[in-house]
Amino acid sequence: MVAGIDIGSLTAKAVIMDSARNILASEVAQRGIIVDTEAARMCMQTAIDKANIHRDEIAFTVSTGYGRNLSGFGDKNLTEISCHAKGAYFLDPEVRTIIDIGGQDSKVIALESSGIVNNFVMNDKCAAGTGRFIQVIGSALALPLEDIGALALQSAQPAKVSSTCVVFAESEVISLVANGVSKVDILAGIYHSIAERMKGLIKLVGVKPKVMMSGGVAKNKGIVHFMEQVIGEKIYLAPDPQIVGAIGAALYALDEVY
Repeated sequence: MVAGIDIGSLTAKAVIMDSARNILASEVAQRGIIVDTEAARMCMQTAIDKANIHRDEIAFTVSTGYGRNLSGFGDKNLTEISCHAKGAYFLDPEVRTIIDIGGQDSKVIALESSGIVNNFVMNDKCAAGTGRFIQVIGSALALPLEDIGALALQSAQPAKVSSTCVVFAESEVISLVANGVSKVDILAGIYHSIAERMKGLIKLVGVKPKVMMSGGVAKNKGIVHFMEQVIGEKIYLAPDPQIVGAIGAALYALDEVY
């Protein structure tokens, strides 16, 4: 058996895989704003327990993600670009464009028909359009994070949100609430602005179907809806988009062993 772990800024994701590329178990763990080494170790151990195996049965571990160099237990570290690409292609070989909105950065990856990365672009200089940005807006609106995606779909008239900076957008949201704009319309406006921001990244690499979204933000129905509107393409989701990177890491671990 092998393991892949994706240590993000907000969550850790672990996957246990056997030599036949079957996923035996997976785990997603969240701990504060920054996932530390202990949280990553606990995530890995939970996945191992779910697989009903012992730690010493793991022949090789590949770590990826924002904190891949902090894990201290990966046999090899690889970039998120490589691991999300490998994981997405494993789940659906027809995927040609991957959109990953992470906790602290956003990425767009273009794949060849062979699954090789053809091009990519990454925004890690600004939190706007990331999972953290969505958390901040949800908090400003006093709405549970798990509800805001579906709420945005109820909007008939999305508010105009001009700010792309997290700090200024939060202030703009507060101002819109004070002016009587509904929270539903504000959310829709926020998601539309995120989609437009991602469109700028996508233009740099081009968009080819199939398009897949990976990462935890892909679970947000509002983001997916507005991304589809803005790019004009259907977006496909893995059964659990949050573990795509960890799956890719596990596959790379298999390459090292078998």
